[in-house]
Amino acid sequence: MTMAGGYAPLDRDVHPPFSHADYKSTALRSPRKPLVPLAHTLSEITGPVFGHDAFAPLDDNLTKNAVKNGEPLGERMIVTGRVLDEDGRGIPDTLIEIWQANAAGRYIHVNDQHDAPIDPNFFGAGRCVSNSEGSYRFTTIRPGAYPWPNHANAWRPPHIHFSLFGPSFVTRLVTQMYFPGDPLLEIDPIFQSIPAAAARRRLVAEFSPEVTEPEWALGYAWDIVLRGAGATPREA
Repeated sequence: MTMAGGYAPLDRDVHPPFSHADYKSTALRSPRKPLVPLAHTLSEITGPVFGHDAFAPLDDNLTKNAVKNGEPLGERMIVTGRVLDEDGRGIPDTLIEIWQANAAGRYIHVNDQHDAPIDPNFFGAGRCVSNSEGSYRFTTIRPGAYPWPNHANAWRPPHIHFSLFGPSFVTRLVTQMYFPGDPLLEIDPIFQSIPAAAARRRLVAEFSPEVTEPEWALGYAWDIVLRGAGATPREA
């Protein structure tokens, strides 16, 4: 959504605050002074953008794009949905990137020293571009929960990180998708930093028998709304 001088600011009734007391690291990285809005110039509004020729055939299949000696461990699943505007219209040509922990709750990253195994057949990252109807689809492994040092006995609920890029650098959404029925959601300070319960529910995918493939993978449906009253909250 554009406005005079660039894109509209975030709706703070939907998106989390910069500083949330229960989410400890926000105290160190949140702004200390009022923000100064800057008008976007033509260069920010119009580009640069990604190239569609930068994709490999298996980029959207995390069960295949890192296989070395066999299948990755864990519960296979399909995550699909649409990228939508505030009127429910599909938005095509959106770059969607995801990253996640493996089934044991560990990322392949030097900073992740959680005492859980690394899966050599699971890289934990993928990408795709929404089609003409705004639809996307990933095949992956259900991520595990993992501990983090926010507070005593803190565990992050299983989640998948999503990054969406539109037609320019300033049209980006970074958020997280969660799973229905997870008891950790009620005590997770990142999820709970979103002000409204209705907005928090937009981050929880729905189990879908229609997406589920018999004898192979469970399916989840999750639409991403980029703006408007039903916008998908960004991560804190």
